[in-house]
Amino acid sequence: MIGRWISERMFNFVHQNQLIYNTCWEDPRLDREALGLGPGDDIVMITSAGCNALDYALCDVRSVHAVDMNPRQNALLELKLAAIRRLPNDEVFSMFGRGYLPTAVEAYRDSMRTDLSNFARGYWDRYIKFFANPDRSFYFRGSSGAFAWLINKYIDRVAKARGSVDRMLNAETLEQQRDEYQTHVFPQIWKRPVRMAMGRDSTLSMLGVPRAQRRQVERDFGGGIAGFIEHSLDHVFARLPLSDNYFWRVYLTGQYSPTCCPEYLKPANLDRLRGGLVDRVNVHTTTLTDFLNQTSVQPSRFVLLDHMDWMSEHRHAALVEEWQQIADRARPGARLIWRSGGLRTDYLNDIQVDHRGRKTRVPDLLSMQTDLASRLHQQDRVGTYGSFFIGHLAG
Repeated sequence: MIGRWISERMFNFVHQNQLIYNTCWEDPRLDREALGLGPGDDIVMITSAGCNALDYALCDVRSVHAVDMNPRQNALLELKLAAIRRLPNDEVFSMFGRGYLPTAVEAYRDSMRTDLSNFARGYWDRYIKFFANPDRSFYFRGSSGAFAWLINKYIDRVAKARGSVDRMLNAETLEQQRDEYQTHVFPQIWKRPVRMAMGRDSTLSMLGVPRAQRRQVERDFGGGIAGFIEHSLDHVFARLPLSDNYFWRVYLTGQYSPTCCPEYLKPANLDRLRGGLVDRVNVHTTTLTDFLNQTSVQPSRFVLLDHMDWMSEHRHAALVEEWQQIADRARPGARLIWRSGGLRTDYLNDIQVDHRGRKTRVPDLLSMQTDLASRLHQQDRVGTYGSFFIGHLAG
């Protein structure tokens, strides 16, 4: 009980006081196919780092509503929106592609600051310097970024595996990549100190993984957290090509490349966003329930990430209320996607909402697209989730 109490307090402290995610760790290529995005769609999503909000906007949807309780995550998305509106493409890429813009402080002060909300302005007044340090990329900032920075220091100074990592990232074929990973990278890096660190709640809190989600992983995967991580790394580095895997490129190098980066950072897409699509992205610092309760939007698409894993244990009543708002507000036939650390989200079986005058279990509201979800999950370039779910709301 004491360990659980300490873990929960640590997780809450990190999440309430830090920028957790400096980049999204959900693959939007899967999301676009799962959701079938197009004109007329109104998306409600959890902000995270905002990369995927911009990705969805590029599908020419009618609106994207990025909702997050952590105002620092929304401040990051606001800064991206301001940069796209106010800076030339090369400076946007330097800032959010390389994580370093020498003139970031001046560009922020002269061009971007006035576009921000009061909280975002106060936050970036203090931390815009994160983008102006040539020795430490923005992608090594925030709690998950700080862990990435430590991992890279370990690769360089302890494991001395930088050459192997670079060869793996730049391999010309999947076979070369797999051989480099299995022969050199994995044996050099995945040693006892790293395995022990990855099993600690303090480490997982930095990465945004609550204890409840850890228990789900340990329930469903042999070998616990360490076994799950080994399986995930093998999936990413030995089974899928890294040539377009910008998630792990930025994690292992601190920067994207022009050919391996999120869609919103590509010049043609920056032009499209600046041409009007960026204005379809709306930022809301509140709970998903409160947003749905107050908005006049009737969403057709929901991106719920993995937040239900945590709410199912710590905020069950709030999760029930959230699903009631989804049932009340969603457009008939709306599509929803979510992810989980485990293999299943059985906690939804216990949630009932009022629907058409009677109590209905959440699973009975949805037509689950299990075959499509399974196929897409195998293509996931991130590899950090145990499962992926697609549900269509009954009409």
